[in-house]
Amino acid sequence: MNIQHTTDSSLHKGPYSHLMKLPAGDLTVYASQQLFSSLDYKVFEMANNNLQIPGIRYMGYTPDVHVGVGTCIGTTAVWGIEDGYVSPSIVGSDIGCGMRVHLTNLHKDALKETKLRRKLVKTIDKYLPMEAHQRGHYSDIRLEHIVRKGLHGLPNKYIPDSYTPKKSTSLTHVEHSKFSFDEEVLNLVEDRTWHRAHRQLGTLGGGNHFVEIQAIEIAEENRETAEAWGMFNGQVAVMIHSGSRAWGGAVSQASSSAIAKAMSRLGLGTSDPRLVFAPLDHPEAAHYVDMMYSALNYAVVNRHLIAYSVREAFRDVFGTKCELRTLYDLMHNYAWEESHPDHGSVFVHRKGATRALPAGHPDNPRPYQATGHPALIPGSMGTASYIMVGLPGGQDNFHSICHGAGRIRSRSATKRLVSVDDFAGALGVGTDDEIVVNQASLESIIDESPQAYKNVDDIIESVTGAGLAAVVAKCKPLAALKGAK
Repeated sequence: MNIQHTTDSSLHKGPYSHLMKLPAGDLTVYASQQLFSSLDYKVFEMANNNLQIPGIRYMGYTPDVHVGVGTCIGTTAVWGIEDGYVSPSIVGSDIGCGMRVHLTNLHKDALKETKLRRKLVKTIDKYLPMEAHQRGHYSDIRLEHIVRKGLHGLPNKYIPDSYTPKKSTSLTHVEHSKFSFDEEVLNLVEDRTWHRAHRQLGTLGGGNHFVEIQAIEIAEENRETAEAWGMFNGQVAVMIHSGSRAWGGAVSQASSSAIAKAMSRLGLGTSDPRLVFAPLDHPEAAHYVDMMYSALNYAVVNRHLIAYSVREAFRDVFGTKCELRTLYDLMHNYAWEESHPDHGSVFVHRKGATRALPAGHPDNPRPYQATGHPALIPGSMGTASYIMVGLPGGQDNFHSICHGAGRIRSRSATKRLVSVDDFAGALGVGTDDEIVVNQASLESIIDESPQAYKNVDDIIESVTGAGLAAVVAKCKPLAALKGAK
């Protein structure tokens, strides 16, 4: 199928919403007209393949959508529970990849000097393994406890606020602290996967994963929400982006292969052989869902341990009175059951999409029932990130919003087209406001330069314009740490 003239087949539901009438079904795209018009026709070809999976009830794209493997990043896809399907392609290979933000009790003025920012970055480097094959520092943690129990499988010494339960946020200010599943599936995991995943526990990984030190600017119209969350103007925050590392990768690879074979037996398929899926009640699908939940447990713990390492570095630099309280942890690559008023029980896939619930929604964690939970949206390296909150209108997209800026260039194209000088200019290198990075050579991470991504401000405008979520705070980068290749 060739969809070259996408705008000819779209119906405008509003300035920031477009209903695409594709041959296989309907696709809703949330984006400004400018962003919508700039989309590669391949995202619509990919949507048309996804819409051929039997029984699909809804498919939507967020404004950061871009081509992925089998399915676009920025996809929400929904099936009924009774006759539903699950697709590893519409979850993504980094199962449970997501975001975490910690709030410090520091003001950005404490990091005004470039020299001090460099010291902090160097200290974080000491505590947090950055090299591609470097072992994590948590060999005393039993991995089987982590994949079975999530955050509840950690020893107390790795939960800094466990001794002050009234002030504790580690287990409560998260989307999910533990996923339950049939643990018998773990008996089939290969020894090498256990070994690699244990070595990587508490490590960042490469690509677009990062730790960023940021300064908060509260959106005046949502000051009350920001203050209820413990935020103040100029506050130093830590944003973390990482996932399930080797564990999730092994789950995705093994299950994709098994489900592809099952598709052949069942006579299922589309024109894209990389798009794999199976009925939820099929043995291979059930096995994948169980293993996926184990990877979600790994992912939330991995981000927690990254934050633990960062906390140790902050306390080395600023003293033991320095706090790093959990604001929130959430995921943007997963599938699970949800209940929606107009649709009942459904099985929702999000690939590069963030759940953003409004105030009063029953699925909010208890600390955020009254306000809605923080939705954490990173920008690109050198640009602002955002902390948002869902709005009731988000129900139209099953409360999914963007997960970041979204790539506009491949890594290879970025390396060809963007110079080190361009990247250095975006980071303010040599100025008082330089965004300090941990890599000695910018050339080694140039494929993550802001020139490789869409303008995150335009993405956020589309989300707010569509009434899906509102901005609570803008987070401006002070320093960024990336893993080495």
